[in-house]
Amino acid sequence: MNKTIVDGRVAVLISPGFGAGWSTWNYEYPDMLFDPWIVDMVLAEATPEDIVAYATVKWPDAFFGGADGLCVEWIPEGTQFLVVEYDGSETINFRDEQQWITA
Repeated sequence: MNKTIVDGRVAVLISPGFGAGWSTWNYEYPDMLFDPWIVDMVLAEATPEDIVAYATVKWPDAFFGGADGLCVEWIPEGTQFLVVEYDGSETINFRDEQQWITA
């Protein structure tokens, strides 16, 4: 899987707005989370329509409701994380920051 890595940090695409999740609504396409071309588009402030036009060619059956408001989060390379979603709003949870309860 191709990723954008700068100064030891990996670019991760999430959609923090409510309504639809970029990666959480597309589990069958895990590369949507890291796609370098879309990372570049988001950083260059491309329109959601341009992002969807590119993504539709690459993943014709995916859902692109999260393209509006898509953002890049930079995570240290090798960090374990989950993208979680509530009502379409995605956030990142880091494994080392979770407090697990033991039964």
